[in-house]
Amino acid sequence: MTEPGSLPPLPERRLEILWYLIAGDGRYPWDPAWRRRVDFEYVQAWAKSIDVNGFYGALLATQPTSGMDPWITAASLVPTTRRMKFVIAVHPSVYTPTSLVKLATTLDQNSGGRVVLNVVSGHTGLEAAGVHLKHEERYEHTDEFLTVYRALMRGERVDFDGKHLKIRGAEAAFLSLQQPYPPLWFGGASPIARDVAAKHVDNYLTWGEPPAETAELIADVRARAAKHGRSLRFGIRLNLIVRDTDEEAWAAAQDMLDHLDDHVVARVQAESGRQESVGQARQLSFHKGVKPRFAQDLEVYPNVWSGFGLIRGGPGLALVGSPESVAARIREYHALGIDSFIVSGNPLLEETYRFGAQVMPLLPVTHDDPGPLRPAGYTRPNPAGSPPSGPSASGPAPSGSPLVAAG
Repeated sequence: MTEPGSLPPLPERRLEILWYLIAGDGRYPWDPAWRRRVDFEYVQAWAKSIDVNGFYGALLATQPTSGMDPWITAASLVPTTRRMKFVIAVHPSVYTPTSLVKLATTLDQNSGGRVVLNVVSGHTGLEAAGVHLKHEERYEHTDEFLTVYRALMRGERVDFDGKHLKIRGAEAAFLSLQQPYPPLWFGGASPIARDVAAKHVDNYLTWGEPPAETAELIADVRARAAKHGRSLRFGIRLNLIVRDTDEEAWAAAQDMLDHLDDHVVARVQAESGRQESVGQARQLSFHKGVKPRFAQDLEVYPNVWSGFGLIRGGPGLALVGSPESVAARIREYHALGIDSFIVSGNPLLEETYRFGAQVMPLLPVTHDDPGPLRPAGYTRPNPAGSPPSGPSASGPAPSGSPLVAAG
């Protein structure tokens, strides 16, 4: 625990720009007439565009029973990309900790350390997958799940007796390339979600909100993490409309608004209003579920627009403007404490090139070259003089490894 009045050191500040991979694309992807067929050839071109345009990586979004499988997609793209990090959406309630350890360690080894896990505890799609946990129960389950998962990834042999998980004699066969494990990212706006993030994860993600609300959220999560003697990094998910000038960007926002069918907007808003998500309720507050006549009526902060929230659940805010205006807003969020920006614009394929050519050069991005692949089974050497700990790369942990306390 951190001593009263003191805070853990902040992580190294970076600025990372990531893109978005999902099963649909097009100029107006919510409209079947404009939706493109996304096959593997298209996804390969998409991933290569992310790689060559200097992005840190991409979020591979999915739902438990729909969309692309993010693990198979990421594994298929490893040979055709070099630097791209794969941020894989993971719903803990449809995995076991041991199965996720096997997936994460294998792909991290085989990709040369390019795996990031985005832990999702929202309810969307879970009932169709046979999961019927209530809001509080989902986060209780995630807390237990991450307790076990992190212990296994550290090389511990695990016995665990919790409310949701009962585990005996679990251990990892080998370690991930990234130590102690691939970074854990996580989002959730409710108090219990923030507590889980503070206790377990490396990077707390928020859907886009205006800077003042974002700063309050960062301060709250940072204080919760300090109680555990921890410090986190922060990320944000934002949509984009970038054009050569602010005027052209707002004209594009108006064009998008004009292509939103009123009946579709009403249906999306009705579905969003029924959700128990605190984050979704916060998004709804920025547009009230009402489609205005003029796009700029939904500008909630300079160059920050809530119009995407009319047509989709989840992150509804966008940065709208010239490359210079969009870069200025990103720098403003970065100054608040945001380091990881997951952004996207439609069509997703073409807009990687626009952002890469026009906005990326205006930002102090920190994207490491991953270097050569290391052979499977590689583990980071122990510091000089340190005794070995945890399982070796070639076998399970020895008997007598520390156990994870129950609860």
